[in-house]
Amino acid sequence: MQSDGAFAPESADEARELYESVGPAAQVVVRETATAMEFDREEYRERVTGEVVETARDALFASLLVVHDGTNEEFEAWADDYAEYEVETLGSENVDNVVWHVIPFADRVLAATYQNEPEAAAGTLRRQAFGRVYRELF
Repeated sequence: MQSDGAFAPESADEARELYESVGPAAQVVVRETATAMEFDREEYRERVTGEVVETARDALFASLLVVHDGTNEEFEAWADDYAEYEVETLGSENVDNVVWHVIPFADRVLAATYQNEPEAAAGTLRRQAFGRVYRELF
């Protein structure tokens, strides 16, 4: 089993703090991207809205969530040790690998199965975790 990511909030308050902490980085990313796209001041004011920066913050937060990666057997063994968590699995049962994200304050684990593309599965899982759990906190 491997793990990747930086954010593994233990509480809703910690998740909110982490979300707030990526706000300045999201603003910088959006500003630098607009500069690279050669937006002039007028175009920047028209196109770079609060919603654009919020979307960047959402994506940045989600991309930093800790995801564990292992075989089905490793995931099942892990889940047996944490039976108090509700497990929601996305994908097919007929593949060999699983990525999962633990949300302790929700007593929940989101998992996604995959065969050959761990990075794609992790990205999908992070977006799903954000949309299904974290978005309502923010």
